[in-house]
Amino acid sequence: MYKNILIATDGSDLANKAVKEGLTLAKAVNASVNIVTVTEPLSDLEIEAQIQAGHSQAVETYNTLAEDKAENILSAVTSTAKNMDVTCKTIHVPARHPAEAIVASARTNNCDLIIMASHGRRGIKKALLGSVANEVITHSKVPVLVYR
Repeated sequence: MYKNILIATDGSDLANKAVKEGLTLAKAVNASVNIVTVTEPLSDLEIEAQIQAGHSQAVETYNTLAEDKAENILSAVTSTAKNMDVTCKTIHVPARHPAEAIVASARTNNCDLIIMASHGRRGIKKALLGSVANEVITHSKVPVLVYR
């Protein structure tokens, strides 16, 4: 069946449920697991706004906070995996669009399944915010299991 699973998480409650389901599946089929979290890049508008507000170290501060958040997310997932007796490799992809990073991580790590959550946004929220899950499904060469 599946031999190498990529589980994407943003640390949200729904993503944590998808992580647990993914780890359960991985254990059942004896697959290796890669956990990825992605930090989006700081936009030029955000950088400019921070500089205008007098925060000259906006990029450095953002990068530090993003690294800390990613470390916390991945640490929690590692703890969950350990409690479930599943070994996993963790990956933090900084400054990249989440869907691109998830698909690239699956390719780079030779994964044969991607597991992720979707918040199921519809209408204007979907149009404004986009759907990472939809983009992953559209661009992935491997199956994507979406947890809702």
